[in-house]
Amino acid sequence: MAVRATVSRFPIDPGAQDGSGLPWGVTVTPFAEKDENGQGPEYGSEGDLLPRCENCWGYFNTYCELEQWSWTCSLCGTLNGLSSKAIARYSRPDSCPEMMSSFVDLELPEEENEEEATQARPVYVAAVDLSSSDEFLELTKSALLAALEALGPGSLFGLATFSHKLGLYDVQGPIPVVKNVIIPPDVEGTLPIELEDVMPLLQFLAPVETCKDRIASALETLRPTTSWERTTAAGQGMDGILMGGRGFGVAMEALFNYLGSEYGSTFALARVFAFLSGPPDYGAGQLDTRRYGEQYASKGEDADRALLPEQTPFYKDLAAVAVQAGVCVDIFAVTNEYTDLASLKFLSIDSGGSIFFYSNTDDSTLPQDMYRMLSRPYAFGCILRLRTSSEFKPGNSYGHFFPDPQYENVQHIICCDSYATYAYDFEFANNVGFSRHGSELPTLQIAFQYTVVVPPAELSNSESGSATRAKHSLKRRLRIRTLQFGAAQNVNELYDSVDPEVVLSLLVHKVILASLEQGVREGRMLLNDWLVILTAQYNDAYKLVQYKNGSSVTGQVDVAFSQCPQLQPLPRLVFALLRNPLLRFHEEGVHPDYRIYLQCLFSALEPSSLHRAVYPVLMSYSTPDKQAYPRHSLSRAALITSGSPIFFLDAFTTLVVFYSSTADPALPYPPPHDCLLRTSINKLKQDRCITPKLIFIRGGQDDATVFENYLIEEQDVDGSGLTSVMGFVSFLEDISRGVLEYLK
Repeated sequence: MAVRATVSRFPIDPGAQDGSGLPWGVTVTPFAEKDENGQGPEYGSEGDLLPRCENCWGYFNTYCELEQWSWTCSLCGTLNGLSSKAIARYSRPDSCPEMMSSFVDLELPEEENEEEATQARPVYVAAVDLSSSDEFLELTKSALLAALEALGPGSLFGLATFSHKLGLYDVQGPIPVVKNVIIPPDVEGTLPIELEDVMPLLQFLAPVETCKDRIASALETLRPTTSWERTTAAGQGMDGILMGGRGFGVAMEALFNYLGSEYGSTFALARVFAFLSGPPDYGAGQLDTRRYGEQYASKGEDADRALLPEQTPFYKDLAAVAVQAGVCVDIFAVTNEYTDLASLKFLSIDSGGSIFFYSNTDDSTLPQDMYRMLSRPYAFGCILRLRTSSEFKPGNSYGHFFPDPQYENVQHIICCDSYATYAYDFEFANNVGFSRHGSELPTLQIAFQYTVVVPPAELSNSESGSATRAKHSLKRRLRIRTLQFGAAQNVNELYDSVDPEVVLSLLVHKVILASLEQGVREGRMLLNDWLVILTAQYNDAYKLVQYKNGSSVTGQVDVAFSQCPQLQPLPRLVFALLRNPLLRFHEEGVHPDYRIYLQCLFSALEPSSLHRAVYPVLMSYSTPDKQAYPRHSLSRAALITSGSPIFFLDAFTTLVVFYSSTADPALPYPPPHDCLLRTSINKLKQDRCITPKLIFIRGGQDDATVFENYLIEEQDVDGSGLTSVMGFVSFLEDISRGVLEYLK
């Protein structure tokens, strides 16, 4: 569990917090194997015996004061009695994980009876869009074949298709059989028959280890529905014009109900992979894609604002059904037409799934992404709870979770992998703040309860008998991390403790929220104003700019934060964020679905990955085996002055190797597979949650636009192309003018 704070020394009181101009909060990656310093937890069992505070329900930890018969809670200061079991346990402190480390991971006892525990098989269902093309289906088949390789033994797999009908495949017989149910075309329609009556669930879900070849042959039978079939079904065909036939909403609802009937008995977690080639345009949940057109310009409406909210609550409501049924949904959209991910995204983000978006089938990394997603460990049925000491409290929480309807600061996550990151911001509980003399330090406790599927091989050998050994079992665990922070005595101490990557994370969450509620323009203004205010507060704190008689200014505004190294990256990060498609205008050709995809991707990334996605890392090599400089600014000037022949750019989703036009022709191109550059690239690809696209460009011979677009520092911040004044430089001048206005 990695936890990173925007400031490692917290502001001492509300005045210091407001006066600093900094966001105050943390990012949490709960299922990360190690903490942010690379340390793992102390593992143990009997998590149910861990003492809890009777006032705040916090867990006992190494920061609590322990007496012979009692302990004092490090969060709220309450004195609690110890049970006789706990007294015996703590008489041998070196055998208790919670006495040895403030980061523990404890097993919880099984609650179910034996019979239920044996049914812990992971379930995967692929729902494939047949209102599509041959290329789309070929790509989907490759992705599902990759998925079958990644799934562990004991997994159950179901194949369903949707168009104007919903198809269920039975692959357990000698030849695959498909049973279809017609989807009613009307917006209020539901299926006329329960799926359980069409095909019993256990006939639909096939064991992967015995049916892999049959599933593969069933995939080979997938064909796109013809336009004739669709128009007749939709009953709206005029002269063979294609009038819809992608009944995605009804298909999803039916599948969730189908699976939900067995949740908790046949399976503990189901994942549905939805493969979409365009917008749902048939039956309940159909979306009107005409809203993506030219009408905004004629109405004088802000397209960026109009295309970001969902157009119907259908999919948000459906996500609640998925959560109730224990189903996590991953959406794979392979399309270049407007699909309205703004409406569909809730299915994924509320259920703990992911959205993958590919604009074409040619260079799509879908099979690699699929394999990667399924081969990494994940937890499910998770509950995340954050507690703080009494002087402060959590404000907003951000990330892909389902908030608990009853309890504050409790989030449910259906499925969580080791990359998934959540963020919280803090506020003071009163005007007093923290104690100046450090007797009681600001304390934070994060509890993460989760379940993992343990394959038969990992179970203890004591469970003899082939019948039990072939079964998967579920392990419920409790991971707790307690942290204490110092309080900054003055603003200089506060500024010196800043982590710019975490500040960026919280800013990204805030601007996504602002742009969803008030439009992209508002999100950009919020970000710009934030930097102006921070720069003004910094200049004021360091007494760099002073006003005499309220008008004449002495000193020059320091927009580069030259006296505080920790703040220096921030102007560049804000500039890069304003140039990012996340916040660029509709008129600049940013596709609304791509913007929504970026919102979903960025809001789940841990801080250092997000940093690369917003401000890519550019490094140079003198040969493929020798690095020249580890970091350059993103400008043409940096390329020219470095004089290196090879550049490597890591923009998180894209990796570019660029050979400059002046590079020695004797240098091997593309770089050989065993060189240092290739080794670095392979390591980066391995450690990433998605498959980055790798591009090789030879300057002077290939089109270098892809690479040059990342050199943002000479681009104008509002997208009006190259200006006579350098982009980043003029941006800083703008901020400087804003600061003078603000200080007046």
